[in-house]
Amino acid sequence: PRFGRSGKLSLLHATKHTTKTTMTCNTKLILCAAVLPAISSLAIGGRRLRKNIKMPDPVPREGIDEVIKTMESGKLFRYNVASKEESQVSLVEKEFSDFTGHKFAVGLNSCGSAIFLMLKCAGAQHGDKVLTNGFTFTAVPSAIVHAGCDPVYVETTPGYVVDVADLEKKMDANPDCKYFIVSHMRGKLASMDAIKKLCDAKGVELLEDCAHSLGVLWNGGHSGHHGTMAAFSSQSYKMLNSGEGGFFVTDDDYAAARCMAYAGAYEALADKHYCRPCDAALAKVMDGSIPNFSLRMHEGTAAMLRPQIKTIEARRAEYNERYYRIAAQLNALPGCSVEDQLPQVTIVGDSVQFNVEATALGDDLDAGADAFLAKCAARGLPVERFGSGSNARNFKNWKYAKAPECGLPVTADIISRAFDVRLPLLFEEEDFEIMVEIIQESLAEVAAGELEVKEQEVAYAR
Repeated sequence: PRFGRSGKLSLLHATKHTTKTTMTCNTKLILCAAVLPAISSLAIGGRRLRKNIKMPDPVPREGIDEVIKTMESGKLFRYNVASKEESQVSLVEKEFSDFTGHKFAVGLNSCGSAIFLMLKCAGAQHGDKVLTNGFTFTAVPSAIVHAGCDPVYVETTPGYVVDVADLEKKMDANPDCKYFIVSHMRGKLASMDAIKKLCDAKGVELLEDCAHSLGVLWNGGHSGHHGTMAAFSSQSYKMLNSGEGGFFVTDDDYAAARCMAYAGAYEALADKHYCRPCDAALAKVMDGSIPNFSLRMHEGTAAMLRPQIKTIEARRAEYNERYYRIAAQLNALPGCSVEDQLPQVTIVGDSVQFNVEATALGDDLDAGADAFLAKCAARGLPVERFGSGSNARNFKNWKYAKAPECGLPVTADIISRAFDVRLPLLFEEEDFEIMVEIIQESLAEVAAGELEVKEQEVAYAR
């Protein structure tokens, strides 16, 4: 069934035994029982989203078949093979590094582990300060704390990237801080050339959290090449989906060797890596001085990931075609804006973020924002507010680490009015039309002072 913006049934495609009928009805739908399975419900107050927006990209059939073969073999440990050619993890490391253009990749159990190991491989010690974005996911400061270090937060911009001017201020205020983990949150890249130049000038080692930026390009090259090391994710809501998983990448032999040792490549197991560092690096590292944290990637994880790498570029093109169209529609809404990324960036538009002016949310910003979220949720569209009291991307909720001394007032204001919506690959055009419609109508109601979420009358097919 196709429904217009008014909630009226405009064209019904019934079963093959019924005829195509044009109908208009303001308050009730009276349909034959034959079409009952086709229509779950129609909210008179507006169309509802009936699909799960948390729907991740599926694992291709090829990946499923390889996982089954791996399980049937019983060889689930990456080193339980005779050679590197037989290891799914070794193969996916090579294919991943070939795709991103890095010399080395090490498969791990999560991106959080990769961020943790970046700091360990860089030589960070307990008590060291580590600069990072004030707006990112909790896994980043958590990894800093895991390494025994203290995060120092940098303000963000309305485009959700690190503020380079504030980064320089924080570097000057913390001259003993020798590491900066730049987080490409939601695949947004800051002015990376300027950041690299600043880090080099200040003697700060640049590390990249690329959890969200697989497939994102800077001047045609993959993200993760400005820093000495980078971390990527294959958690379900990323461009690679294995539920959990991650990659540590670098061009440095010694950093790669250290990561392998920390992850759990002991004795002569380095020979079972396609991405094998030089003998000198391995001789220096594999001397028993590095603890084994057992953070290795599982063979089944690697098996399901390998075919997904082949489709990243095609999926990026499909995501981006939708993204720019939806972003333009949201930009046209009163009080709503979608920030452009820098011209050097080729995006991966698998989600959309938008800022709402405080005036559009009413005198009580929190009440207005909560009402907007509730109205969207009531119509089947879960929208995330980055600055909410329960959001893991809100720095005020990172109570396991020291609170920022300055309070991050700029970031706090931006995320209080910043909203986030996924754009699932398997959604159809009508789904996206409904999503924009729900956002538009919910914002309009809040702007008009209608904060109450009313129970919507629902008419069912009879």
